[in-house]
Amino acid sequence: MRLSIRPIGLDSMLMARSRRGRRWVIDWPARFALAVVVVFANLGGAVVVFALAAWVLPEGPLVDPGRVRTLNLLAFAVYMALAVPIGLLWGARRFRLRPGEADPEQRRARRMVLYGPLRLVTVQGVLWALAATVFALVNLPYSLRLAASVAETIVLGGITTCALAYLLSERILRRTAAEVLAARPPQPGRGLPGIVVRSLLFWALGTGVPVVGLMAMAVTALVHGDVPPARLAVIMLVLGGIALGAGLLVTVGAARAVADPVNAVRRGMRKVQHGELDATVTVYDGTELGQLQSGFNTMVAGLRERERIHDLFGRHVGRDVARAAAAAGEVRLGGEVRRVGVLFVDLVGSTPLTAEQPPEEVVALLNRFFGVVVEVVEEHDGWINKFEGDAALAVFGAPVDGTDPAGCALAAGRVLAARLAAELPDVTAGIGISAGDAVAGNVGDVRRYEYTVIGDPVNEAARLTELAKTVPGRVLAAADAVAMAGTEEAARWELGDTTVLRGRTAATRLAVPQEHARPERDESATSAAR
Repeated sequence: MRLSIRPIGLDSMLMARSRRGRRWVIDWPARFALAVVVVFANLGGAVVVFALAAWVLPEGPLVDPGRVRTLNLLAFAVYMALAVPIGLLWGARRFRLRPGEADPEQRRARRMVLYGPLRLVTVQGVLWALAATVFALVNLPYSLRLAASVAETIVLGGITTCALAYLLSERILRRTAAEVLAARPPQPGRGLPGIVVRSLLFWALGTGVPVVGLMAMAVTALVHGDVPPARLAVIMLVLGGIALGAGLLVTVGAARAVADPVNAVRRGMRKVQHGELDATVTVYDGTELGQLQSGFNTMVAGLRERERIHDLFGRHVGRDVARAAAAAGEVRLGGEVRRVGVLFVDLVGSTPLTAEQPPEEVVALLNRFFGVVVEVVEEHDGWINKFEGDAALAVFGAPVDGTDPAGCALAAGRVLAARLAAELPDVTAGIGISAGDAVAGNVGDVRRYEYTVIGDPVNEAARLTELAKTVPGRVLAAADAVAMAGTEEAARWELGDTTVLRGRTAATRLAVPQEHARPERDESATSAAR
């Protein structure tokens, strides 16, 4: 039975008032479903018990058996006519707060919902116990044996029926329980009887009680010795069939009550394994199972927060650096020598730009500029080591080894120059590219450090960027970087003049993309380049 209970909060549910001014803690679909299920479950159990007592179980020697059955039938009809409305009204009061009743933090309403099935079973248990007493008194004038047999049958049938009604009520109240547990998950040691106690209880109700009934009938037959073998066989078959049926229903219901929360967590874990960190499980159980559901949600929330921090960390330092740091575990300062490619890009005329335009426009322009830089660098397996005002330093081959760091840096420089010219025609930037051995690692202190690359290629790329601002195409690379690159990428570059860059003592031979090479060059420059 699938209920369509609208997802409203506990405060909203408490606004629903009955005609007498009492406040309901459950909404009307849940009230209707509970009334239908509980009434029909108890009516069915009562009919089965009456049929057993009237036509199956031995009643001993009676003067007028027909009169006794008629009297019991009338008593049954009268009792059911009174018990059903009384049970409905009494059960309804178990889910309503008195007018003006103080309920700090809705604790009483919460307990009413979570303990609702037990509160309903209490009502039903009292009515079944009263029925056993009434029918024992009705039959006592005719036979003590009959009165004891009827009372015993009613008690055993009532226990089994109450167990079934409890399972059905608990299932109906799941969505309402989820509402009250959403704000305050179940706490260890403060919930309903745990899984072990619940399992033992339902075993006793679903299996132990029917077996006790069979044993009681066998004892009665042995003591009095007036039950014919055929009649005894019929009694055993009927009671055995009822015991099997009732035991199966109670066992299946109890198993589902345990399996459903576990299966929900299992489905949520499968989603998490596939990367769906928005998976959540509805908490509707007040026992260890509810704590399991709540624990899963807490775990997933922690994973989401961890992933968010990891993503932010990766955006700040680079995803490859973040993954390497997470894999390393322990912080180690220092570095290692790696063959890297270095690309340095710097805007031309940024100082006048910041003086002439509002800061918001300057920041927007820089963001568009750096957006293109980051995209091109990542497409060529590099990472942005740092942003320096209007400049950026990109590294290839660290922290993740690359097959051709020099070639990747050269290719990124060519593509970056073309894209900046096409997408940001108002922006001019110099691009310098170098390659060689450098130290890559953590620099700083264990309390604050960063992963960076230090070495001659970095300095050379920065100086090449300054010179690149004055040449056509705005891209310059060191000839050594071209020599280290793969054949395919190296063929796209043209070697040029040799010069001594600012701040360096050794001469650097320059290289430019072939599309930016000068068609005619000075003969002396050509000789010097060669």
